[in-house]
Amino acid sequence: MAELNKAAGNGDLARYITPNGLRLMQEELSRLLREERPAIVEIVSWAAGNGDRSENGDYIYGKKRLREIDRRIRFLTKRVENAIEVDPASQTRRDKVFFGATVVYVDESDRETRVTIVGADEAVTERHEISLLAPVARTLLGRSVGDEITLHTPRGPEQIEVISISYPPAL
Repeated sequence: MAELNKAAGNGDLARYITPNGLRLMQEELSRLLREERPAIVEIVSWAAGNGDRSENGDYIYGKKRLREIDRRIRFLTKRVENAIEVDPASQTRRDKVFFGATVVYVDESDRETRVTIVGADEAVTERHEISLLAPVARTLLGRSVGDEITLHTPRGPEQIEVISISYPPAL
């Protein structure tokens, strides 16, 4: 997996996803196709049968929602088809930061920050997940515990130190 991290270009990095992230995308796609889209199609069909469509709120909203769902389906289909599933638990070089690592670093103010590096489509800041393409992740990639590095922020350069690196347990 380390070799995969080194050999990939930015285009490939944007396609990385964890097994959990891929599963969630597939579940959303399935739900849209099997539940939401058919329900909206039914509403639009019913509303279209009610006559004048120009002032029919159910019809207008339904068509708008149908376009949103179709756009999301196209996006998810393309992402799932092109995804490169990478399981962080299979990482053999656990002494360095690669995709899927959970990293704790400290800044100049001795403030600790914990982040997990995940795919671009699955990062949720509330869970302290950051995209592999984020500036912080790019700065941390390939680093080891004890490394002091410069993180370029909107406030200017900031020195950070890697405190710990962990990965999910190997299965």
